[in-house]
Amino acid sequence: MVVRITDPEEKKQISRSILEALYDWFQVEESREQYIAESVDRIFLAAKDEEEYTGFLCLKETGKDTMEIAVMGVLQKEHRKGVGRALFEEAKRVAKQEGYSFLQVKTVQMGMYEDYDATNRFYLACGFKEFEVLPELWDEANPCQIYVMSL
Repeated sequence: MVVRITDPEEKKQISRSILEALYDWFQVEESREQYIAESVDRIFLAAKDEEEYTGFLCLKETGKDTMEIAVMGVLQKEHRKGVGRALFEEAKRVAKQEGYSFLQVKTVQMGMYEDYDATNRFYLACGFKEFEVLPELWDEANPCQIYVMSL
Protein backbone atom coordinates (compact mmCIF):
# COMPACT_ATOMS: atom_id res chain seq x y z
CA MET A 1 0.00 0.00 0.00
CA VAL A 2 1.34 3.45 -0.96
CA VAL A 3 0.30 6.45 1.12
CA ARG A 4 1.08 10.16 0.96
CA ILE A 5 2.82 11.40 4.11
CA THR A 6 2.43 15.05 5.13
CA ASP A 7 3.81 15.16 8.68
CA PRO A 8 7.40 16.55 8.54
CA GLU A 9 8.69 14.42 11.43
CA GLU A 10 7.21 11.26 9.95
CA LYS A 11 8.87 12.07 6.61
CA LYS A 12 12.24 12.42 8.33
CA GLN A 13 11.77 9.22 10.32
CA ILE A 14 10.77 7.12 7.30
CA SER A 15 13.46 8.51 5.01
CA ARG A 16 16.16 8.09 7.67
CA SER A 17 15.29 4.48 8.47
CA ILE A 18 15.22 3.46 4.81
CA LEU A 19 18.24 5.42 3.58
CA GLU A 20 20.40 4.23 6.48
CA ALA A 21 19.40 0.65 5.65
CA LEU A 22 20.52 1.22 2.04
CA TYR A 23 24.13 1.99 2.89
CA ASP A 24 25.53 0.77 -0.46
CA TRP A 25 23.57 3.48 -2.27
CA PHE A 26 23.51 6.21 0.38
CA GLN A 27 26.84 5.85 2.17
CA VAL A 28 27.87 9.51 1.87
CA GLU A 29 26.53 10.89 5.13
CA GLU A 30 26.32 14.51 3.94
CA SER A 31 24.21 13.55 0.91
CA ARG A 32 22.03 11.18 2.94
CA GLU A 33 21.36 13.88 5.55
CA GLN A 34 20.51 16.35 2.79
CA TYR A 35 17.95 13.93 1.30
CA ILE A 36 16.40 13.49 4.75
CA ALA A 37 16.25 17.23 5.45
CA GLU A 38 14.82 18.05 2.02
CA SER A 39 12.15 15.35 2.27
CA VAL A 40 10.20 17.58 4.64
CA ASP A 41 9.31 20.02 1.84
CA ARG A 42 8.63 17.47 -0.89
CA ILE A 43 5.68 15.39 -2.02
CA PHE A 44 6.40 12.25 0.00
CA LEU A 45 5.00 8.84 -0.87
CA ALA A 46 5.64 5.80 1.31
CA ALA A 47 5.06 2.08 0.81
CA LYS A 48 3.92 0.20 3.88
CA ASP A 49 3.26 -3.45 4.55
CA GLU A 50 1.37 -4.61 7.63
CA GLU A 51 4.27 -3.89 9.98
CA GLU A 52 6.66 -1.31 8.56
CA TYR A 53 7.45 1.23 5.88
CA THR A 54 9.32 -0.61 3.14
CA GLY A 55 10.08 2.23 0.73
CA PHE A 56 9.56 5.88 -0.06
CA LEU A 57 9.82 8.35 -2.91
CA CYS A 58 10.03 12.16 -2.93
CA LEU A 59 8.99 14.38 -5.81
CA LYS A 60 10.25 17.90 -6.45
CA GLU A 61 9.44 20.48 -9.08
CA THR A 62 12.35 21.20 -11.42
CA GLY A 63 10.44 23.37 -13.88
CA LYS A 64 6.91 24.58 -14.46
CA ASP A 65 6.16 21.42 -16.45
CA THR A 66 8.50 18.91 -14.82
CA MET A 67 8.66 16.91 -11.60
CA GLU A 68 11.69 14.91 -10.58
CA ILE A 69 12.05 11.81 -8.46
CA ALA A 70 14.37 13.54 -6.02
CA VAL A 71 15.10 10.43 -3.97
CA MET A 72 13.71 6.93 -3.82
CA GLY A 73 14.59 4.01 -1.60
CA VAL A 74 13.19 0.52 -1.10
CA LEU A 75 14.48 -1.84 1.57
CA GLN A 76 16.69 -4.46 -0.05
CA LYS A 77 14.58 -7.35 1.25
CA GLU A 78 11.67 -5.86 -0.74
CA HIS A 79 13.52 -5.49 -4.05
CA ARG A 80 11.82 -7.20 -6.99
CA LYS A 81 8.51 -7.49 -5.13
CA GLY A 82 6.67 -4.57 -6.75
CA VAL A 83 7.27 -1.97 -4.03
CA GLY A 84 9.34 0.32 -6.25
CA ARG A 85 6.89 -0.06 -9.10
CA ALA A 86 3.95 0.82 -6.83
CA LEU A 87 5.76 3.93 -5.57
CA PHE A 88 6.65 4.95 -9.11
CA GLU A 89 3.09 4.46 -10.43
CA GLU A 90 1.68 6.59 -7.61
CA ALA A 91 4.34 9.26 -8.22
CA LYS A 92 3.44 9.32 -11.89
CA ARG A 93 -0.26 9.63 -11.05
CA VAL A 94 0.37 12.44 -8.53
CA ALA A 95 2.64 14.39 -10.90
CA LYS A 96 0.06 14.19 -13.66
CA GLN A 97 -2.76 15.13 -11.26
CA GLU A 98 -0.72 18.16 -10.14
CA GLY A 99 -0.58 19.33 -13.78
CA TYR A 100 2.96 18.35 -14.77
CA SER A 101 3.81 17.05 -18.25
CA PHE A 102 7.15 15.37 -17.61
CA LEU A 103 8.85 13.25 -15.00
CA GLN A 104 12.63 12.96 -14.71
CA VAL A 105 15.13 11.14 -12.55
CA LYS A 106 18.89 11.41 -12.12
CA THR A 107 21.10 8.43 -11.33
CA VAL A 108 24.63 7.21 -11.96
CA GLN A 109 25.30 6.30 -15.59
CA MET A 110 24.86 2.67 -16.60
CA GLY A 111 28.06 0.65 -16.53
CA MET A 112 29.69 2.40 -13.57
CA TYR A 113 28.47 0.24 -10.67
CA GLU A 114 26.49 -2.99 -10.54
CA ASP A 115 24.09 -1.67 -7.86
CA TYR A 116 23.29 1.40 -9.93
CA ASP A 117 22.92 -0.69 -13.09
CA ALA A 118 20.00 -2.43 -11.37
CA THR A 119 18.55 1.01 -10.58
CA ASN A 120 18.97 2.07 -14.21
CA ARG A 121 17.25 -1.09 -15.44
CA PHE A 122 14.36 -0.37 -13.06
CA TYR A 123 13.87 3.15 -14.46
CA LEU A 124 14.08 1.92 -18.04
CA ALA A 125 11.52 -0.82 -17.27
CA CYS A 126 9.21 1.88 -15.87
CA GLY A 127 9.29 3.63 -19.25
CA PHE A 128 11.93 6.31 -18.73
CA LYS A 129 14.08 7.22 -21.73
CA GLU A 130 17.70 8.32 -21.71
CA PHE A 131 17.91 12.10 -21.97
CA GLU A 132 21.44 13.20 -21.20
CA VAL A 133 24.61 12.29 -19.31
CA LEU A 134 26.28 15.08 -17.36
CA PRO A 135 29.72 13.61 -16.62
CA GLU A 136 30.79 16.24 -14.10
CA LEU A 137 27.55 17.23 -12.36
CA TRP A 138 28.50 15.11 -9.33
CA ASP A 139 32.07 13.95 -9.98
CA GLU A 140 34.12 11.89 -12.44
CA ALA A 141 33.41 8.61 -10.65
CA ASN A 142 29.65 9.24 -10.73
CA PRO A 143 28.53 10.58 -14.12
CA CYS A 144 24.92 11.75 -13.86
CA GLN A 145 22.44 9.98 -16.14
CA ILE A 146 19.17 11.86 -16.63
CA TYR A 147 16.10 9.88 -17.66
CA VAL A 148 12.81 11.49 -18.70
CA MET A 149 9.28 10.50 -19.57
CA SER A 150 6.21 12.25 -20.81
CA LEU A 151 3.15 12.08 -18.61
